[in-house]
Amino acid sequence: MKRSGPLYTLFAGLALAVFMLSLNATTGEAGSPYSGAPAASPGSASPSPSAKPSPTRTPTPSRTARGKSSYAGRTDDGSAAVSVSVRGDKAVAYYCDGRTKESWLKGNVEDDGSMRLSGSHGAKLSGTLAGDRIRGTVTVADRPSAFTAQHAVKPSGLYRATTEVRGAKLDGGWIVLPDGRQVGIVTRDGAPGAAPRIDPETGAVTVDGEQLTARPVVP
Repeated sequence: MKRSGPLYTLFAGLALAVFMLSLNATTGEAGSPYSGAPAASPGSASPSPSAKPSPTRTPTPSRTARGKSSYAGRTDDGSAAVSVSVRGDKAVAYYCDGRTKESWLKGNVEDDGSMRLSGSHGAKLSGTLAGDRIRGTVTVADRPSAFTAQHAVKPSGLYRATTEVRGAKLDGGWIVLPDGRQVGIVTRDGAPGAAPRIDPETGAVTVDGEQLTARPVVP
C-alpha cells in the first residue's frame, strides 16, 4: 500500500498535464486570425470609390479678334476702285469710278471673314477676307462688279472729308491704291464730280479754293 501512493500521484499529474495541453491547443485554434487577411485596426473605415472627374466644358468660340486694316483695289473690268476698311467685326467700304458714280457701304465681318455690306439705293457688297486680300462682288446702280482689294499699307487706303464751303455741303471720298494712284469723287450739294488729289501723307486737299483735310476712314 505504501508503493501505490506515489504511482497514483504520478498518474494524476500526467493526466492533469495532458488535459492542460489539450485545453491550450483548442483555445489557440479558435482565436488565431486568417493569415491571408490582416485584421483591421479599430476605427478604420473601408475605402470609398474615387470620385469621377466632372466633364470639362468646351468654351464657346469667341469672335475672331481683328485690329484695324484697310484694303484697296479695282474691279475686274478696271472701271472703278473699291476700298474696304475693317476694324474688329465692322467694315466700311467705298466704291468709286472717279467721275460720277460712288457708294458708301457698311456692315459686319463674320468669324470666317465673310462680309455683307449695304449702302443707299440698294447698293451692296459681298466678299470674303482671306489672308491679305478681300475678294467679292459689289453692286451699284444694279450693276454687279467683281473686285479684288489687297491689303493697303499707309498711305494707301480709304479717306474722306466732309465739310461746308460757302454754304455748300461737300462730301469727298478718296481711294489711294497700293501703286499710288488715286480715285475719288467730291459731291457738292448732291452733285458728284472728280475729286482733286490729296496729299496721302497728310490728307491735305484744296477744294473750291478751301484747304481741307481728308482723314482715314475707320468703322
